[in-house]
Amino acid sequence: MDAWLLRKAGAELVGTFVLVLAGCGAIMVNTITNGALGHIGIAFTFAMAILTMIAAVGHISGGHFNPAVTIAFALTRHLPLRDTVAYIIGQFIGAILAALTLRLLIGDVASLGVTLPGAQFTAGQAFGVEILLTAVLMFVIISVATDTRAVGAPAAIAIGFAILLDALWGGPISGGSMNPARSLGPALVAGVLTDQWIYLIAPIIGAAIGGFLYQWLRQEKPAAK
Repeated sequence: MDAWLLRKAGAELVGTFVLVLAGCGAIMVNTITNGALGHIGIAFTFAMAILTMIAAVGHISGGHFNPAVTIAFALTRHLPLRDTVAYIIGQFIGAILAALTLRLLIGDVASLGVTLPGAQFTAGQAFGVEILLTAVLMFVIISVATDTRAVGAPAAIAIGFAILLDALWGGPISGGSMNPARSLGPALVAGVLTDQWIYLIAPIIGAAIGGFLYQWLRQEKPAAK
């Protein structure tokens, strides 16, 4: 691995670390404080973590912080295989380190923010929702990241609000993960692997759908003959 790729993977590690530290930390603090943050506060925390870290290191690695997003960029030929592997390794290491940090600092609270389907919903419902949520997220990410015709809010803000939008309505159903690293890191450290297949598979499917859908829609109008 060359020095520049190592730096890019390091940026992905740091960004994912902060995402899991802040987002899962918010879940744990919400439990300790008997709901002081609430669902909306937790959703905002995840969104602000993404927005902040894209602004901080997005110019280095692209600011994925999510293996599903990285895989979708690779499938749509926006990221070479070598970078894809390095990014994913960095993301999972960052998520695991964040979960270990939370366990050390706060303790075994709320299973370290592990993602699980809502109590009133089935694993199948959570799986479907995770596909939809990640498809929407990836649709926004690939549009602002790869299409020079995209206008409006800066990429970090658009992606942060996509996370917020998804988390606000989808969180109570599936946990609103959209991110295999965000889910697997806390799950491994907490030893809670129930239904984690949902959060490994569904986001990858959803990100691929969102990525390919935008690739199809972005085709420019043929020049008039």
